Amino acid sequence: MAVLVARQGRELQRYTSTGGRIVVGCIPYRVRGRDGELEVLVITSQKGHGMMFPKGGWELDESMDEAACREALEEAGVRGDTEPSLGCWYYKSRRYDKTYEGFMFPLRVTDELLQWPEMSSRERTWATVQQVMDGCQHGWMREALERLVSRHATKLQSAL
Repeated sequence: MAVLVARQGRELQRYTSTGGRIVVGCIPYRVRGRDGELEVLVITSQKGHGMMFPKGGWELDESMDEAACREALEEAGVRGDTEPSLGCWYYKSRRYDKTYEGFMFPLRVTDELLQWPEMSSRERTWATVQQVMDGCQHGWMREALERLVSRHATKLQSAL
């Protein structure tokens, strides 16, 4: 059995020209039922509250896809296949007086692990799109979810 450990430290982090971190995240999802309803996996912050998607610093030794997959594994305990980026957002750090640049990717979940690096500090929950839209405090994450839902609806229409 292999032991998975989350990366620590900021030595390899990428930063914007103004000193804000560049972060990469994903929206882990699965498709349910014949109607193709999306369910998304949300996590709590390390302090145990909130509803958010896995995200973290994009490091110098990885691609954006690799960073998105790493964050999903470390923070939510899932593996999957990334799809083309949902976009780039700028948001103000709640902890530091900096503007961060965040990229989000859809991640179609293929494997849900029983143990993962941050399982003792985060909870994960499968939720409907509406539950996340109502419960997520991060506007940029809700906007990324809206883009995923729109993209998914377009795929469903073209399949009919």
